[in-house]
Amino acid sequence: MLRRTKDERTLKENLLLASSTAFVSGATNVAGVIAFLAFTTNMTGHFANLAKNVIESNYEQVIIFLIWVVLFFAGAFTANFLVRWRSHKSVYRANALPIIIEMVILLFVAFYGRNYYKETLEEKRLITSAVILAMGLQNGLVSNISGGLIKTSHLTGVFTDLGADVAEWLYPNNPKKTALLKSKMYIRLTILAFYFLGALAGGYFFEKYEFAIFYFIPVILFTILYYDISPIALHKLMRLFSFKKLTN
Repeated sequence: MLRRTKDERTLKENLLLASSTAFVSGATNVAGVIAFLAFTTNMTGHFANLAKNVIESNYEQVIIFLIWVVLFFAGAFTANFLVRWRSHKSVYRANALPIIIEMVILLFVAFYGRNYYKETLEEKRLITSAVILAMGLQNGLVSNISGGLIKTSHLTGVFTDLGADVAEWLYPNNPKKTALLKSKMYIRLTILAFYFLGALAGGYFFEKYEFAIFYFIPVILFTILYYDISPIALHKLMRLFSFKKLTN
């Protein structure tokens, strides 16, 4: 999922990346709403609240929403910068770096929430900030890898693009009914479906296990990392067993 660039990617790789990251976004966003009454993947709502608080001269809230918007931007910037910085050495390692940082942030949220969280306003803002940064990293990375095709936290854009694709597909005597257009629709429908499934899972398991859910989400991210190295690991394991048989 992370080894190929946008022009080399297969439909299977895009579907796997879209489904896993959309599930993470959905689960994280709903968990954030339940825990902190704040969206962690939806910057449209934060911009609306930012404007509202500017009009009402509520400058403390203006600063908070501004910080959250900047953090999402910083996450996307960092993900793309890291990819550009390391891709000449290894595309896989470059794309894996933002995922690893995201995992560390979410594990911190899980550990802090399980052991130290006292439900103060400052803590809610701090943890929300951390999760928003993580989602900015993820969204920036998957958008970069897929050439802008996959955006797992921006469902407004996904619905808009899907509507345009369906209109293009259903238009009579359209010569552009290509496999590429069909693949795009599959990917967008996958994002919507798995975001919804992630939201259901996030809501259910947060109510049941609270911050422990943030230990589970990095497991999904780890499967993204492992997908590309699993054939290599299997090959090395087979060689090891073959060597042992020869020596015996």
